[in-house]
Amino acid sequence: MKKALTLITVIAAALVGCSSGGGDDVAARNKEIARHFYEDLWFSENTEKYADYMAETYVVHDVGPRKGVVETAIEQKNIADLFHSLGEMTGKIDYQIAEGDKVATRWFIYLEPNEQMSAMGVPPVDGVAIINVFRFNDDGKIVEVWNHRHDVELPQPPGDRPEGM
Repeated sequence: MKKALTLITVIAAALVGCSSGGGDDVAARNKEIARHFYEDLWFSENTEKYADYMAETYVVHDVGPRKGVVETAIEQKNIADLFHSLGEMTGKIDYQIAEGDKVATRWFIYLEPNEQMSAMGVPPVDGVAIINVFRFNDDGKIVEVWNHRHDVELPQPPGDRPEGM
């Protein structure tokens, strides 16, 4: 009898684990949220949807001095709007990897500079790779962002670069 109860307990625990989906469901949800974030804010100009994706405040770990900085959600709209103001910006997702509360997305940015930017000598950006890692809270909002850009592919200004860049 004891063996039968132990077996039933093990089977029940396995069934509960299978039916809940647990981390796989959360990871899939977070990947979808991240995908929509890019589609709305970066691949089109639906930047007013920033609050659908961002927690009220989030922590950003960026290249340069923006490391561990707490920002308000509106900053994601402001940043995307700034890039859209430079010309026609689009992008595409290459792939996403999700584990637990984190989603890593490798995507490409494309920018056809507007007249003003072209006059300043800014060339088109034709598919520069960017990797972002988002950490999500339980409500499916982004609470932490790590930015990694392949800056060597970005147009570089003429002349010497400052040390460390």
